[in-house]
Amino acid sequence: MSFNIALTGLNAASADLGVTANNIANANTTGFKESRAQFADFFLSNPYGTTETAVGGGVRVAKIAQQFSQGAISVTNNSLDLAVSGTGYFTLSKNGATSYTRAGQFGTDRDGYIVNPSGARLQAYPPIAGTGAFNLATLSDVQLSTSDNPPSPTTLLKTGLNLPSTASVPATTPFSAADPTTYNNTTSVTVYDSLGTAHPANLYFVKDATANNWTVHTQIDGNPVGPGQPITFNADGSLATPTNGQLVLPAYNTTNGSNPVTLTVDLTKSTQYGDTFSVNSLSQDGYATGRLSGIEVTQEGIVQARFTNGQATPLGQIAMANFANPQGLQQLGDTSWGETFASGPVIRGEANASNFGLIQSGALEGSNVDITKQLVNMIVAQRSFQANAQVISTSDQITQTIINIR
Repeated sequence: MSFNIALTGLNAASADLGVTANNIANANTTGFKESRAQFADFFLSNPYGTTETAVGGGVRVAKIAQQFSQGAISVTNNSLDLAVSGTGYFTLSKNGATSYTRAGQFGTDRDGYIVNPSGARLQAYPPIAGTGAFNLATLSDVQLSTSDNPPSPTTLLKTGLNLPSTASVPATTPFSAADPTTYNNTTSVTVYDSLGTAHPANLYFVKDATANNWTVHTQIDGNPVGPGQPITFNADGSLATPTNGQLVLPAYNTTNGSNPVTLTVDLTKSTQYGDTFSVNSLSQDGYATGRLSGIEVTQEGIVQARFTNGQATPLGQIAMANFANPQGLQQLGDTSWGETFASGPVIRGEANASNFGLIQSGALEGSNVDITKQLVNMIVAQRSFQANAQVISTSDQITQTIINIR
């Protein structure tokens, strides 16, 4: 009996050494989770439920349990390197098979899909067009757009400026953009047509003989856009007319085949104070054609393509997964796991939400293996193996003594 008991101890110690060796071997594997050998004793029972011996039957490996504690996060500055800080797993798909991982070493394949080193595609919730929201009921592959971002024509020009209340009527009339003596002040901005072509736009401000009255002249490409339009201010310097603060200009026809530029100038934040002309804000809502310049991933897992025209297009929101019993997950290799009956069904959600951690772009989660702890475990397993081997040696000596009795 002692031979068999010691043999179970040797097997258990050997399994413990194997687990420790695997942990140490993967100490530098991104997203790796260490395992721990869990042991249990057992007694041999007869059909009547009573133990045949009070000594016991030895030891067995009850479970190799993975430890899903947080690994250290290191910065890489690669936007497609992703780390989960907190709970949750990335969802992957390869040839229709779904798996889960904490290793966020992602890149792109030849078709622009975001993949891990083994070629599994990162899964995300697709964007709902025109809403800024995502379809949380559907998973899709994340594919980077290689096409240009289309232009958007300028329709609204917002300006917040101050016209000097002490200004005098220009010495020369009528207004001419080429003659600075025919206007008081001017400012300029670039606007865009439907083809994304840039056009210089200028606003000229002319003080009228009537107090608090001005005329605004607009030119695009050096060509007048309709006649000058009057604006007036109240005695306290606030804008009086137009009452809604907006000047609607007639359509301007370009020469490059684009749609006419229809521009509205918003002067709501304009004032007439003091003796200084100043432009406090000047913006327009159009932009030119843009080319892909980079990828950005937010803490909520929203993948955005950034373009050279300053625009950002959402490509999807990374689908996060969790499980009631992570230790029940099946190890699939390549630092990934599969859902099992023991793990419970997958629980899907979004990063930085309830029960899910946040995503850090440009960083990776390292292995959670503590080398010092593993070396201590190795020594303990080695001593256990040696002790059980000594039991076998001692039992052999006892048996040999009995055999030698004459």
